[in-house]
Amino acid sequence: MLQILEQNPTWTITFVVALVAALVAVVVHVVGRAVLHRVTRHSIVLQAMLKQTERAGAVALPLLAMQVVWGSAPDNLQFIGLVRHVNGLLLLAAATWLAIQAVGGLAEGVIARHPIYIEDNLQARRIATQTRVLSRSAMVLLLIAGVAMALMTFPGARQLGASLLASAGVLGIVGGLAARPVFANLIAGLQLALAQPIRIDDVLIVQGEWGRVEEITGTYVVLKIWDERRMIIPLQWFIENPFQNWTRTGANILGTVFLYLDYATPIAPLRAEAERLVKTFPEWDERVFAVQVTDAKERTIEVRVLVSASNSGKAFDLRCKMREALLAFLAREHPQALPQVRVQGAEAPAIAGA
Repeated sequence: MLQILEQNPTWTITFVVALVAALVAVVVHVVGRAVLHRVTRHSIVLQAMLKQTERAGAVALPLLAMQVVWGSAPDNLQFIGLVRHVNGLLLLAAATWLAIQAVGGLAEGVIARHPIYIEDNLQARRIATQTRVLSRSAMVLLLIAGVAMALMTFPGARQLGASLLASAGVLGIVGGLAARPVFANLIAGLQLALAQPIRIDDVLIVQGEWGRVEEITGTYVVLKIWDERRMIIPLQWFIENPFQNWTRTGANILGTVFLYLDYATPIAPLRAEAERLVKTFPEWDERVFAVQVTDAKERTIEVRVLVSASNSGKAFDLRCKMREALLAFLAREHPQALPQVRVQGAEAPAIAGA
C-alpha cells in the first residue's frame, strides 16, 4: 500500500482526504452525541437508544465518510474498485449493527419506562413481553437483510441466486424443511407477542413445574423454577400445548388449605379460629375467606380453608402459616378432632371351668 502511495500522487491525495474525512466524522460523532444527550436528557427511550448505538455509530460514520471519498475518486485508480467494495461491506456491517443496536435501545427504553418490579405490574409485563419479542424478531430480520445485501455485492452470489431460483422447486422444499423450526419459532414468537398467553414475570405451571417467566427470546422461553433451576422451553411449545398461567389477567390468586379431621371436629370453633388467624397474617389481601366441609370420607372429613393473596408467593406463605396455626390450635384445644381409628372391643371369652 505504501508503495502504491509513493508511485501515485493521486492515491496519496485520495488516501489523505479519506483519513481527514474519517477524523471529521469522528469529531462530528462526538459533538453530535453530546448535543443529542443534552437535548434528549428527559427522554428515557431516546437516552437508551443513544447509549446502545454509541459504539456502532462511532464505526459507521467514519466508514460512511470514507466511502464518499472512495466513490468520488477517479475510476482509473489502481485497486479503487476493491477498496470501494471492502469499505462498502464494512459499511453495510456497521449499518446493520447500528440498526440492531437502535432497535435494542428502543426496546430497553420502552421497558425502562414501564418497570415490572411493582405491585400491580400487569400492564408493564404486557409491554415488556411485546417489546422484547418484537424487538428480537426485528433484530433477526435486520441481520438477515444485512447479510443478504452484503452477499448481493458479489457477482458470484448473484449468479448463485439465479441458479437457486431456477431450481426453486426442489431446493425450496429442502430449504423449507430445514428452516421449519426456525420459522416456526419466529411465527410463534409473533403470536406470543400479539396474543400474549404468557408475559415476562408470569407464574406458570409447565409439565408439573412451578416457575416465573424470566426471559423470552426469539426462539425459547426461560422459566425460573422456584428452587432456582431454569427450564428452557421452545416458543412453539406454548402454541401447541396446554399450560397453566396463574397471572394471566392479574396477580391475585386464591389458596386452599385442606385438613383431614375426625367426625367429632367442632366446625364452628374451627371456623372462628381460622377467621381470627387470617386477619393477623399480612399476606391476606382481605378479598376471600371461607371454611367449608367439602367431603366426608370413610374415616375423616375434609375441611377446606379458602384464602386469597395478592400474588402466588404470598399465597403459598399464607397457606403454610394457616395450616400450621390450625393444626396447633386443634392439637391444643380439640385433640379429639385429629384423625382417630376406633376399634369396638369384643366380648371377653368365657373362661373354661368358671
